[in-house]
Amino acid sequence: MEKSGRQVKDVLYAQVARIGKAVCSPKRLELIELLCQGEKPVERLASEAGISLKLASAHLKELRLAHLVEARKEGKNVYYRLTGEAVADFWVAIRSLAEDRLLELRAAMAKLAEHVHELTPLSRKELLAQARRGEVMVLDVRPEAEFQAGHLPYARSMPLEELRKRLADLPHDKPVVAYCRGPFCLMAVEAVELLRKEGFSAIRLEDGVAEWRALGLPVESS
Repeated sequence: MEKSGRQVKDVLYAQVARIGKAVCSPKRLELIELLCQGEKPVERLASEAGISLKLASAHLKELRLAHLVEARKEGKNVYYRLTGEAVADFWVAIRSLAEDRLLELRAAMAKLAEHVHELTPLSRKELLAQARRGEVMVLDVRPEAEFQAGHLPYARSMPLEELRKRLADLPHDKPVVAYCRGPFCLMAVEAVELLRKEGFSAIRLEDGVAEWRALGLPVESS
């Protein structure tokens, strides 16, 4: 009986370890973060992760085996998505744990925004209230498709590559808060730098949609 119980426990831990094995690659974690933004074709995932299509497919296969992502075919195209919001919550949790435990990660993150004043000093609920009252403009600088899949309330879609062409649409009399895919994303950093050079009062929100949702805050989709 004792031996049988030990065997059962070994099986249980082995099954849980499948998740750890599936996410042991930095690129697989990046693919999960990309899929937190919404469904994407494998070609786009490979391009945004900076890897070959063959390698992206291999990584996604391992994530599929652990039931973290799933795929669908549309003609010749293969699209991937997370199997549920719990996977996005897992990404936020493991990233937050790493940030709390690893000094090297905190140092690397500090380099994303060397000037502290570029980060929004507002609490999330305060930012939401000010956006609702129209006291700040919240910009989602991710690609339009990601905005459509899910975005912060009262946010306006203005992809980074379009921002310079649409500066005339932005107010000079209120702060602009830019966000993208989360703390590791550079798009909001670049947006804030551009807006400040053009004379706007701009700050960056570290949160992305996954962080917002994991905290139980509202997320909208188009």
